[in-house]
Amino acid sequence: MELWVGALNLGFLYAFVAIGIYITFRIHDFPDITVDGTFTTGAAISSVLVVSGVHPLLAVLASFLACSAAGSITALINTRLNVNSLLAGILVMTGLYSVNLHIMGRSNIPLLDTPEFFTLLNKANPGLPREPWTALCLTLIMAASWFAVSFFFKTDFGLSMRATGNNPTMARAAGINVDHVKIFGVAIANGLVGISGSLVAQYQGFADIGMGIGTVVTGLASVIIGESILKKHSVYTWIASAIIGSVIFRFMIATALYAGMDPIDLKLMTAIFVLITLVVTAKIGKGKAKMKKKHLVTAAVAAAVILGVFASVKYGDLVAVMPQ
Repeated sequence: MELWVGALNLGFLYAFVAIGIYITFRIHDFPDITVDGTFTTGAAISSVLVVSGVHPLLAVLASFLACSAAGSITALINTRLNVNSLLAGILVMTGLYSVNLHIMGRSNIPLLDTPEFFTLLNKANPGLPREPWTALCLTLIMAASWFAVSFFFKTDFGLSMRATGNNPTMARAAGINVDHVKIFGVAIANGLVGISGSLVAQYQGFADIGMGIGTVVTGLASVIIGESILKKHSVYTWIASAIIGSVIFRFMIATALYAGMDPIDLKLMTAIFVLITLVVTAKIGKGKAKMKKKHLVTAAVAAAVILGVFASVKYGDLVAVMPQ
């Protein structure tokens, strides 16, 4: 039971990454690799501040602001220096590795016996087991976050962001400063990723310099899974799909671990799964609507086969059956 409740909690915590990826990838059409660095930045800043005695909520806010600044740098490089968005993200992500090491002072910061956000939550626990109580609190937090983000995109400025991503030429003709809106959008997206990194570090009890590797792929997988489940064209549904996709993705990982998969294979499985899904989505998008169900079934079967192979075949078993 603890494995599945823990997967639910991590799904909620990584949902901020999924929302951030959705903002850059879907709304702004901006492939932002910066998130691999800002996730670690959020964890690093939060851990250093919490260990120093700063209130955990202030540490989360500091992570949000710092990661927003990093995201704005990526967008500035793209808009002001006319550097390709992908390359701009790679440049900032690479620089953040050194910045994160300077923030942490070492490669790993443990948070053992340190009052952090989830310690505060547990103080209000009426007597439930720790993990289910955390899941209940995170459910309320994510519900509030879902409503806040969705409501923001219904405001005038939120509509400007959506218009900028859909048709920058028309948005510019309507008097919208496309560059400013893009900078703000990428900054907010990375700020949300920083919140996720901060909370994940406090939940897991440590911050590590390599914990952000593959964050963009994880977030993209969550977005794709969520979009395949919720199809309605509503901003509330869009944000909900990212959250639901994050939770489902974490349950997939928990299932793989429960089945016996080696943890070092998880990121490989994630990358293959995202690749298969992207290819299937592209085929459907080319007008092969009649083949939609067939492609989806093919993707599901392929993902199941990959999961089964990794879960059931161990490296020791392979060596045992290989001819000597």
